[in-house]
Amino acid sequence: MSSWGKYKPNESGKNSWSQEEAFEKLTTFCAYQERSPWEIRRKLYDKGIADEPAERLIAELIAEEFVNEERYARAFARGKFRLKKWGRNRIRMELKMREVSEELIRKGLSEIDPEEYYDTLLTQTEKKWETTNESDIYKKKFKVTQYLMNKGFEMDLIKDAIEGLISDQS
Repeated sequence: MSSWGKYKPNESGKNSWSQEEAFEKLTTFCAYQERSPWEIRRKLYDKGIADEPAERLIAELIAEEFVNEERYARAFARGKFRLKKWGRNRIRMELKMREVSEELIRKGLSEIDPEEYYDTLLTQTEKKWETTNESDIYKKKFKVTQYLMNKGFEMDLIKDAIEGLISDQS
């Protein structure tokens, strides 16, 4: 059981925020890491703020430069590619889920260097190839291809990477 209310009587409970408290907490939430309006809307909904009050808070955060969708799309694409080794398709899908516009998704994906992208694909292909225990070459190709597609890489690049790997081993 939480003792939040017992020791901090002036603070509201976990499940609701006042308008003033919400703005203060959201500035910290947005300063810590880039956020999209969709993420903020979800956070506000969880805290009992929806519709018009939520939209006013989001507009205020945008006006104060705490929220910038283009900055968010670029940071998201860079981060997911470099840290999680996601491909363009997965990044695009995740940004669409967060209601980012197609134009901003394109700007975000432009942050990914094509050479670094292909090198990452080759590295991921080699790692998965080495760790896949399958004697049948076709089944192994299928498993590696499925893994890379789930990571969001494009099928034509995956085929090139696997064929290059197989020809190097021959």
